[in-house]
Order: sequence, then structure tokens, then C-alpha cells
Amino acid sequence: MKILLQNILIIDPNSPYNNQHTDVLIEKGMIAQIGKFISASDAIVISGTNYHVSPGWMDLHAHLRDPGFEFKETIESGANAAAKGGFTAVLAMPDTLPVVQTKSAVEYIIKRSEQLPVDIIPAGALTQDLKGKEMAELYDMHLAGAKAFTDAEHPVHHGGLLVRALMYANNFGGKIHLRSDEETVSQGGQMHEGIMSTMLGLKGIPALAEELMIARNIYLAEYAGAPIHLMGVSTEKSVQLIREAKSKGLEVTAAVHAYNLFWNDSVLEDFDTNYKVNPPLRGENDRKALLDAVADGTIDCITSGHSPEDIENKVVEFDLAAFGITGLESAFALACSSDKFSAEQLVNALSIQPRKITDMVIPVIKAGEKANLTVFDPTAKWTFTLKDIYSKSKNTPLVGKELTGKVIGIYNKGQWVINN
Repeated sequence: MKILLQNILIIDPNSPYNNQHTDVLIEKGMIAQIGKFISASDAIVISGTNYHVSPGWMDLHAHLRDPGFEFKETIESGANAAAKGGFTAVLAMPDTLPVVQTKSAVEYIIKRSEQLPVDIIPAGALTQDLKGKEMAELYDMHLAGAKAFTDAEHPVHHGGLLVRALMYANNFGGKIHLRSDEETVSQGGQMHEGIMSTMLGLKGIPALAEELMIARNIYLAEYAGAPIHLMGVSTEKSVQLIREAKSKGLEVTAAVHAYNLFWNDSVLEDFDTNYKVNPPLRGENDRKALLDAVADGTIDCITSGHSPEDIENKVVEFDLAAFGITGLESAFALACSSDKFSAEQLVNALSIQPRKITDMVIPVIKAGEKANLTVFDPTAKWTFTLKDIYSKSKNTPLVGKELTGKVIGIYNKGQWVINN
């Protein structure tokens, strides 16, 4: 099958055709030709007035629930959701049942996803059973193909263990990704602590809970002389701490979930549990600080925070509802809604930096290279419907909402997946 991307704007800082309108011919999984007015009568033609193409995007934070919770999501349905959202690669969190903490568990995920158009990359558990007490088999998982180690939404409270893990993983190039939450401060919290939580009578999650752990994690990484990646950053002060660390030359990278760029805590006034997420939707000053941090590079990448939940865990009283939102299909549109970012900045945060952080090969749009591409229109307006949810779970407040920024399709591993 041949694919001809016609008069498309290439957004790729590593391509000689960056910021140029041209044709791109894809054949047998490779970029066969790039240039003006390519003729290929037997090709599927993809064209649009404002179509862009970039190296395929990678999401560094998605819960695919498989194995163990397949009623919420499977590797296959998660890959479909990722393709819908423009991602050609996804880092799958290890909080499954059983936990991804062995060589065989890593191999299971890789094997299950071999034929899928989206690369599902396993993240291995940092500690055994995600309990934060004993280090998991990091090196064995690394050899099997794990590209990061994390306890997902479970913060690592044991400072000594974390320092040893940082030093150990650094010996073989292993990367540690951390969720920062001082649970003795946030315990029982339902939403961001602020005026809205007081008005609603809900126990708040103080910004302090995140900021304390961000500061500690940065300090421990500095002591260990090892890189660290901070997941799900959500507060203004956290951004300041990360900016300061980077100014000192520390190997600190950070990510923000797309929903924290799009909403603030005011949307919770109707107790819609679809907005109940962790890290929580913060105040407007926090949201603006996060946008600025992505724009200036303090925050390296934008993640989906994809956390599918079934009806039984979401359509209940607010304090009983699980945290989480399905985000793979909508992450780009949420990020694209801001006028803070150019197309180049979005591609950097969605494609280039995630692969740098995980030491993965960055696709290049150049003749003779493997085709790993995302085609998108950053200005297209569209209405999000149930048909746009490819995840097995539907826990999102976006149904019926108009969004800006649409994914046209992806090409990866010789497969073209187009959005209807």
C-alpha cells in the first residue's frame, strides 16, 4: 500500500524539509520520496488545506489496565485509542494485576503489541508490588525492554530506597519516573484545595503535597547524580522548583497532563466525577503557569494521563468515585486549544522530548527513513462524540464539546490508521 501526503506542512526539527509544504510518498513502511508534485497513481492520497505531518507522537503516561483489568482497557483497545489521538507509541504504566515487575511481564506486553500500529512500551515497577519497600528487578526488566521504572500513581516515600534506585538504575541507563505526592498531606483529598473545594464542602488536596515531594525528589536526584523524570506536574510552585533545578544544570525532566492545561478546578462546581483526576485540576494561576512552562521548555512534554475507569467506579457519589479520565483520544486537542504553543512546540512536547527522555530513536521525516508519522490539523474544529472514544471506558466530560486541533491519522509499522 502506498500513501501520498499531498502538499503537507512538515514539522520536524531534524528534517531537511522542516516547515516546508511538500509531498511525502510512503511505500512498504518507508518514506520513499519527498518533493513537489509527486506522481503516484496507485497511492491513497491524503490532503487538506492545513494538514501537518510530524514524527509520530509518544505518550509517556497511560494506564492500559492489561493484564488484570481488561474490563476497563486492553492493550488492543488502548492502542486503538492511542492511534485515534495521534500517538504511535505509548509508555504503559505498570500498575496492572499482576504488576509489571518481572522480565516475563515486560515481554508479555511487548509480544501482545507486536502487530499493532502503536508501539506499546512497558514501564516496569520501581518497587515490588508498588509498595515502596523493596526495589524491583530493574536490570532484568531493562534487558527485556522496559524503558522506564515507576510506581505509577504511588509516590515513593522511602528516601533511602529512592536514592539507591536512582544510583543503581543510572549505572545501566535506566530512567526513573516519579509521581510527587506527600500522601500524609493529601490523604483523603478529593480535589484541589482552594476556594472551590471550600464552597463544595470537599476535602482538598493541597498544592503543598506535590511541591514537598517535587523538592525532595529533585534534591535526592542531585545527591545521587542521576536523572529524574517528574510525572503529572500541576502547580505553579512545582514549576518554579523545576525551573530552578534546570538552571543549576540538574538532569530533571517533567511532564504535564493535557487536562491540567485545559481546565481549572471551577469545572467541578456540578460535582461531575469525570473531572475527578489526580493530580487534580488546580487553580487558574496554576494552569497559566503550566502553559508558560511548556512554552518555555521548563516542562518537557505533554502526556495524556489516560486512566480508563468503568461506570461502577465513576457514576457514584463524588467522594467514592475513582480518580481518572480517558485521555489518549483528546490529549492533542486539549493541548492545542491554547494559543501559547506553535505547531513546532506541540511536536516537541508530544514527539521529540518523550523519546529523548526514554532514550528511544526519534523518527525523522526524510527519504529512506522508516515512516513513523502523525498527520494533524492544528486549527480544525470538531465536536467530540462517543464515537470518538476508542477506549473501553468512557470516563470523560468531553462528549458534546467542541474542540480545536484534530488528528487525521498515523502511520507506523507499515500500517496507516485514518480517523473518520
